[in-house]
Amino acid sequence: MIKNLPSLRTLALGLGAGAFALGLAPAGPAPLTTPAAAQSASDLDKVVGALRGISTMTADFTQTDRAGSTLRGKMTLKRPGKIRFDYGKDADFLVVSNGKSLYVIDYEVAQVERWPIGNSPLGALFDPGKDVKRYGKMLPTANPNVLSVEVRDPKKPEFGMITLIFVKNASAPGGLQLTHWVALDAQNNRTKVVLSNQRYGVSVADSAFSFKDPRRTARRPG
Repeated sequence: MIKNLPSLRTLALGLGAGAFALGLAPAGPAPLTTPAAAQSASDLDKVVGALRGISTMTADFTQTDRAGSTLRGKMTLKRPGKIRFDYGKDADFLVVSNGKSLYVIDYEVAQVERWPIGNSPLGALFDPGKDVKRYGKMLPTANPNVLSVEVRDPKKPEFGMITLIFVKNASAPGGLQLTHWVALDAQNNRTKVVLSNQRYGVSVADSAFSFKDPRRTARRPG
């Protein structure tokens, strides 16, 4: 059993925010006048294209919270909006979304917390109808092969913000591979999620995003 876990809300923020960003839809570019702004818009278009190019994805993940505590597991994603973060058979909790709501299930205390996608800590990201281009801006990086985009709604600071990091990779959708993200909530709780062993276009059944409710049974799903 895993002890000293981060809070359920911080966990949901750190994992769910980046995951649901994968389901966001693009919009037309805003008018730009300078070469630097045009390049930024071009890079943002590439990021949006890469995200939208992911139909299904699996990856190993390492999650680190503000205190330095680290947890590991496997992420399974299916657009639009379905996500599962599994910490293995010895874990007593699970994070999963069925495309409509994000759930954090704690089997140790038989508790389920649910957030409608639009009302979650980073609701602007969780809603597939929202748009990276509307709320995102490119950040400078020292490596031309690395793209960094910060996404936040300045009118809703309570949603926090997330920074997504991509590395150029010809084998990834859109030529960009999402390697990690850093989420910061309104209480300054920081969560970093690093992905590895990414696989795209794999067969994923919808049943992967269901769970057994511990309020009905104390047994952890296998």
